Parts: sequence; structure tokens; C-alpha cells
Amino acid sequence: MSFLRPFMLYSTLRWMTCSSWGFPRWPGFDGLLRCLVVLILWSMYLEIHFIPSSSMYPTLRIGDRILVEKVSYYIRNPSIDDIITFRDPTQQSGRREENLVVKRVVAKAGDMVEVCEGCLYVNGIAQDERFLAERPTYTTKSTQVPKGHVYVLGDNRNNSYDSHIWGPLPIKNIIGRYLWSCHNPTTK
Repeated sequence: MSFLRPFMLYSTLRWMTCSSWGFPRWPGFDGLLRCLVVLILWSMYLEIHFIPSSSMYPTLRIGDRILVEKVSYYIRNPSIDDIITFRDPTQQSGRREENLVVKRVVAKAGDMVEVCEGCLYVNGIAQDERFLAERPTYTTKSTQVPKGHVYVLGDNRNNSYDSHIWGPLPIKNIIGRYLWSCHNPTTK
């Protein structure tokens, strides 16, 4: 009666050790040290921020969480269309809490920037900005971005507190560059 014999796979599995089944083992000292190094590097070079306003809509929505890396601007200057986080340049430096802002770089040092007739002009050339919520309804005078500064605007131009109000942003105020976002499905 061979059909009553235990299944062949059962007898093989019965004698296998747990480590061969792929169960994770508790990390030794090396594993704990690696985890500690990853946590330290994470805290030094990456941050997670919350989007509190609709100034970057439709790219970023209220309630989104974004991952910001803080290293690349030690090596290079911000590029056009980079989404950056920075300290509010109008905020007094003595305050305890910093007001962090998220905007898009639209011009670099030496560029002439102007907004008129619902279009952004950089160095006299109209920019094709398909990411905007709507065209700006305001106009600005032609402004040259000084050395060590960038010009930043929100994607929701008519509902954004940005360079068209307070002028070019000093590069020293920049904290980091947007990498990734996680949309909060409970907000609309």
C-alpha cells in the first residue's frame, strides 16, 4: 500500500533547518552597525516634509509627503525646473521654528525674469510651462537675478507666495531638492 506512505516532500521538509527555509535571522553586530549607519546617513542627507498649502498644485497637493535630499546643492547649483525646499527669506532669523517653503526654480543668476500677459519670460523668451494649474493673472517688472540667487515660483502661480512678491531667493536659504512624493488619498 504505497499510497499510504507519507508524501516524499513532507519527509524532506521535516528534516530541513529553519535557516534553509529563508526565515530571517536576527542580525549580528555587523547588521546592527549597518542599520545604525543607514539611520545616521538618512537623517543627515534626507528629510521628509509635509505640503501645507496649494501653492505647488497640481504637482504637489495639500497633505502630500515629500522626500527631500540635502546633498546635491553642496556640489552644484540649482537647475531650472528643480523643485526645492528652502527657509522663508522674509522670516526673521531669531524665530525658533523655521517656515519651510517648496517652490520651483524658474531662473538662475544673471537671468532676466518677467511675468506679463499670463506668461513667464526668461531672458525675453516665453517659457512653455505645462505643469501650471492656471496662467498667472499678475504682471511683474523685468528683474535681473543677482549672483548667488535663484528666482522661484509656485506651480499654482495665482495662489503662491514666492519670488514675484519678495524677489530672488538667496541660494544659502536652500535646504534641498525634491526627490519623490507620496500622495495622501484622504485629501482632495
